[in-house]
Amino acid sequence: MSVSPLVSTDWLADKLASPDVVVVNAWLPPVGAPDTAPEYRDKHIPGAIFFDVDAISDPASDLPHMLPPTHVFSSKMRRLGIGDGQTIVVYDGMGMYSAARVWWTFRAMGVTRVFVLDGGLPKWEAEGRPLEDMPPVPRGERHFSARLDHGLVADRAKVARVLEAGGQVLDARSRGRFAGTEDEPRPGLKRGHMPGAKNLPFPDLLEDDGRLKSPEDLARAFDAAGIDRSQPVVTTCGSGVTAAILTLALAVLGHDKAPVYDGSWTEWGGRDDTPIAKGEA
Repeated sequence: MSVSPLVSTDWLADKLASPDVVVVNAWLPPVGAPDTAPEYRDKHIPGAIFFDVDAISDPASDLPHMLPPTHVFSSKMRRLGIGDGQTIVVYDGMGMYSAARVWWTFRAMGVTRVFVLDGGLPKWEAEGRPLEDMPPVPRGERHFSARLDHGLVADRAKVARVLEAGGQVLDARSRGRFAGTEDEPRPGLKRGHMPGAKNLPFPDLLEDDGRLKSPEDLARAFDAAGIDRSQPVVTTCGSGVTAAILTLALAVLGHDKAPVYDGSWTEWGGRDDTPIAKGEA
């Protein structure tokens, strides 16, 4: 990646009226609060398109918000008015949560000009920038062609091969969940982690206001987790959402091909045939 995957609020404010820039409000309720209402109804960046992660997922999977087939994704993007060649800027209401997942989703679907708004809605609002509480003017359908980038997506078999070969798998869950000392928020999942995986809780990469930390601080966090950034890294978490924050942070540091394990612990920890370890990495 030749440029940063992040854009600033200043940059977006300057480009907001550009017809080639599409702003996307990423939405996914926190796993512990599934009934949380989207903030989009009350306030969003002018013209932003609402992107419901669960609604734009694989309807045939029993795992949460898995990547949809490319033809399904293409169809949904066309209806939203998102097309080939546009510059997509993704943000969320927490500062950094579901935006990274949606950024990764677009990249996995072959989009190269997609970015995350650093600091998201909290920073935009704190700076007194414009907001609206009405649906944007409907966009006409545009042609969108999704082409899956297999190098950015990991399934259970790939993760197992990486671990067996002594490769790097990095888990974004909390230290207690990784060690197996805390229950999983989703019922029916075992405690612990994949044998050989390392742990870097995603909040360690964020400032208090939701922005990603400086590149220097990000590098120190990956180094402290025992990650060799010159080698391949697969990221994982509970359900493939906060793993994308690790992948985004790695992209900031120039490591732009860190695949996300889409099924993550919801798949691995919900099976009887997957090995599980407990304790710290």
